[in-house]
Amino acid sequence: MEKSMWMVRAGEAGYLFQEFKQHKIIAIGWNQIGDLTRLSNHTGIKELAKEVYPEEKEGSISMSASQISKFRFDFQIGDSVITYNPQERKYLVGEIIGEYEYNKKLIEYPNIRKVKWLGEIERDKLTTPTKNTLGAISTIFELSEEAKNEIINLLEGKEVSEPSPGETVDQIKEGIIQRAHEFIKDKVSKLDWIDMQRLVAGILRSMGYKTRISPAGPDRGRDIEASPDGLGLVDPRIVVQVKHRKGQMKRGEITSFSGGLRPGHKGIYVSTGGFTKDAKYEAERSNIPLTLVDLDGLAKLIIQYYDSFDAETKTLIPLTKIYWPE
Repeated sequence: MEKSMWMVRAGEAGYLFQEFKQHKIIAIGWNQIGDLTRLSNHTGIKELAKEVYPEEKEGSISMSASQISKFRFDFQIGDSVITYNPQERKYLVGEIIGEYEYNKKLIEYPNIRKVKWLGEIERDKLTTPTKNTLGAISTIFELSEEAKNEIINLLEGKEVSEPSPGETVDQIKEGIIQRAHEFIKDKVSKLDWIDMQRLVAGILRSMGYKTRISPAGPDRGRDIEASPDGLGLVDPRIVVQVKHRKGQMKRGEITSFSGGLRPGHKGIYVSTGGFTKDAKYEAERSNIPLTLVDLDGLAKLIIQYYDSFDAETKTLIPLTKIYWPE
């Protein structure tokens, strides 16, 4: 049977790397769960994790239980293992030679397996796709067959070359940007209607306008009003309708909204459910300037203006900036 290769991270920022190497082991924490020998399956680990970490969310519990289960049940004697030293930018590669053990005396992580270390590989010698694979944030994960074979070849002193066409750094960056864009849309979708209004108003403020949000109740198609002075006495006078629902807005909704606009107004219709083709056509033929913003467009505006968001708006969609080398 084909053997697997597993990444096992040596604690945060690899601070246990030297102990892994010295004691010829791999190890994981989750110390409060205790000895895993008495547990016979993934369900048992998950139930125990719920008891030990009652404050954790269901998703976090499931992820932790999955990691622990891999170490306890999926790792097999003869499988390959790899761990990383980020300070020296080197990977230590070995072979699992022992069953699961619980040992509180060896290092601070008590859940261990004995390993025969075979050698080290410099990160700079890896191809871009393999670097990308090894960049996953999980404590434990199984490597692809391609990444495993490349690492074994390097360990044996064989040359490896960047695949063609291959996945370039720019392609990786684009993939991350696309995933981030979708995650932002996920966060926006989970907002309630009131917070959605606050978000749209916050975007307009970041663009330099002062805003007024209509109180609850009939708003005559005006959820938000925005202008340079906040009173609507200075152009442009912007009227915004916000619809936060799954269904697409149809032509009739756009006709009704545009019919309430007056000369000097500029309209924005926000619909997280999108717009039908006829609705888009109706907006294009409106005598009053009218812009339609769907969920994708809303995410793009958030990214474009986020640095100028006020504190209140940032709390609605908390984001972290990631720097990427040019």
